[in-house]
Amino acid sequence: MTTQQKTEILVGVSGGVAAYKTADLVSKLVQQGFGVSVVMSESAHQFIGKTTFEALTNRPVYTGLFSPQEHFLGEHIGLARQANLYLIAPATAHLMGRIAHGLADDLLTTLALTVTCPVMLAPAMNNEMWIKPPVQRNVRQLQEDGIHLIGPGSGWLSCGAVGPGRMAEPVEILEAVHKVVTKES
Repeated sequence: MTTQQKTEILVGVSGGVAAYKTADLVSKLVQQGFGVSVVMSESAHQFIGKTTFEALTNRPVYTGLFSPQEHFLGEHIGLARQANLYLIAPATAHLMGRIAHGLADDLLTTLALTVTCPVMLAPAMNNEMWIKPPVQRNVRQLQEDGIHLIGPGSGWLSCGAVGPGRMAEPVEILEAVHKVVTKES
């Protein structure tokens, strides 16, 4: 059994148009032998369906703290205990702010406080949002807290603007995952 086969990646999907890239990323992770479980925020469902992730992982998609109830102590405990890496892609400005301030009001943010494994965020947002002082303060706080950030890149954004805020490409995120997982093993 390879390291990847033993490694469980918990992938959080927040509500951003870049969620379509996360489906490609999840597919690549599974193809490389990682065990992948997906957690979706309520707003993520506006951009991509859970059926996509269920088909790619052959596992249920988790959307709430207590449903589906597969872990006796709650999903935030059961999923956290089996994860070797918690990756959130896309990570919206709103989600990053909640994590930076220790808020736990849904499964994605509660997991960020519960996991003992490394946490990695792939920010994705409008370029004007990315450069705002509150977002940059949250980025600094997340980094000080030991959270790994991959991206964002710069380029064409879904709003038609060009600039920073584009979620890193799945291949770039995959490389960062390998680096973090290798360092932790």
